[in-house]
Amino acid sequence: MKPSILLTNDDGVSSIGLWAAYEALQSIADVTVVAPATQQSAVGRSISIFEPLRATQIVINGEPAWAVAGKPTDSVIIGLYSLKLKPTLVVSGINIGENLSTESIMTSGTIGAALEASNQGTKGIAFSLQVEDQGDKFDDPRTHGQSFAEAKKVVRDVVSRVLASGFPPGSDVINVNIPSKVTGGYEVTHLAGKLFHTGVEKRLDPRGRPYFWINGPLVEDAEDGTDVHAVRKGNVSITPITLDCTAYSTQDAIRKIFLT
Repeated sequence: MKPSILLTNDDGVSSIGLWAAYEALQSIADVTVVAPATQQSAVGRSISIFEPLRATQIVINGEPAWAVAGKPTDSVIIGLYSLKLKPTLVVSGINIGENLSTESIMTSGTIGAALEASNQGTKGIAFSLQVEDQGDKFDDPRTHGQSFAEAKKVVRDVVSRVLASGFPPGSDVINVNIPSKVTGGYEVTHLAGKLFHTGVEKRLDPRGRPYFWINGPLVEDAEDGTDVHAVRKGNVSITPITLDCTAYSTQDAIRKIFLT
């Protein structure tokens, strides 16, 4: 029997990146697509607890899929507990746009879905593809023009290796970032501090009232060993992530403040 995979994302069930991952995995696993019905980028691990959720079975590219009117985390929970899937692994992506640094880990719906899966007992791998133009992240994910040929090879190889060897002990999610042009190999990395130089642009609406856009250019590079630096070099960045956010190295200092 083939292993089973629950495939999800945050760009929406019709995203070309999701179906590139499906094509990469269908020869090595039984893949079930359960993904948000619409674009849900940057929602992190947000979960729908104040509204009902609808899951509709649809067909895309001749293949069945479930479209969930909610967040990526909702899709994982619906897949596990409503559809009663028992996947060997949850795969999230391929996201259109890189998910690098601590900034993305906390906000990415792609990674949020993988974290939720692991929290519910099934380990997750998140895949993201660097875009050459940051504006591409905001275009229609059904018609993204960048080639996914190299990314599909990476997805198939990474998942095949993990299925063969088992999930690495001590990690809950493997975050994989693929350069737009792969010129190197795999690099095991740690998270960079930032991906963007955060800024806010103030504008005025036609009635003269202010509104704001959060924006900012990409960080050009980061120190050696980080995910940002690896992708900038053309390497595929592989970063192990844990659900435990405890800052163990500061516990003694905290004890001195509160317990003395």
